[in-house]
Amino acid sequence: MTTLMSRLGRSDTVSGWALVSPAALLIGVFGLLPVLMSLQLSFQDSDLLSDRTPWVGFDNYRKLAEDPMFLESVKHTIVYTALFVPGTMLVGLLIAAAMNRSLRFISVYRTAAYVTMAVSTISQGIIFLWLTDRDYGLVNAGLNAVGLPSQPFLASPSQALFVIVAMTIWGWTGFSVIVYLAALQGVPAELHEAAAIDGASAATRFRTITVPLLGPANLFLVVWLTINALQLFDEVYATTRGGPLRATTVIVYYLWDRAFVQFDAGYAAAMAYALFVVILVITGIQFRLARRHVHYS
Repeated sequence: MTTLMSRLGRSDTVSGWALVSPAALLIGVFGLLPVLMSLQLSFQDSDLLSDRTPWVGFDNYRKLAEDPMFLESVKHTIVYTALFVPGTMLVGLLIAAAMNRSLRFISVYRTAAYVTMAVSTISQGIIFLWLTDRDYGLVNAGLNAVGLPSQPFLASPSQALFVIVAMTIWGWTGFSVIVYLAALQGVPAELHEAAAIDGASAATRFRTITVPLLGPANLFLVVWLTINALQLFDEVYATTRGGPLRATTVIVYYLWDRAFVQFDAGYAAAMAYALFVVILVITGIQFRLARRHVHYS
């Protein structure tokens, strides 16, 4: 009997591997292999065109600390992330809280809140280019209507990055709303009812009951949005291409520029792995902090 069960177990194992092997092969060839090849590339000097790729060791990584444009792109990425992540979470939470009730046509409102996620990032960029156009944009038309002068927005070194922040908050708010709405609907109504009986106001109940129970949703959004923020590219490419005076050049855009415009692929690969390590470290720190501050219901 034991021998029969052992044979059946081995048969199931073989069958299981046979079923997953096509997907595992695709992941290995198109996922893992390029990752390993790019790691090797980061230690080489390559222009992606010639066969000559001399080994330079850690020179590409050492150049990162001496490259003023890379350091500037890091600063822009930090500013963007510091504004985008809390901004998206705050707007999403406010909208989700407003829709977490029985309202007429609530399903329509929820669909409308999420619809921004269905708009591609390139389309978002085109929309905001039109909206903020200095001569024909609706935003400047509104400013002129109230007696304020037109603004350059995406054409301004001092304004362009903040416009991209606003654009991406608009684009990601729907995702944040859905996450928070699901979390809010999991908050026990009995806790609010008991607090209300004790005389707690709606604001107090939200601050002392709802917010602490949103810990898992907050953690998920912080991690997810931070990873996306550090990899910002599409919106910059669609709107400013680095911006006036390179004011919107973020890390991934600069990486793309070095790899496919300046054809310095080895240096770009080193930049990609430096970013990977940064994302890994930041995510680890976020999860470590979550152990102390996130309350799971």
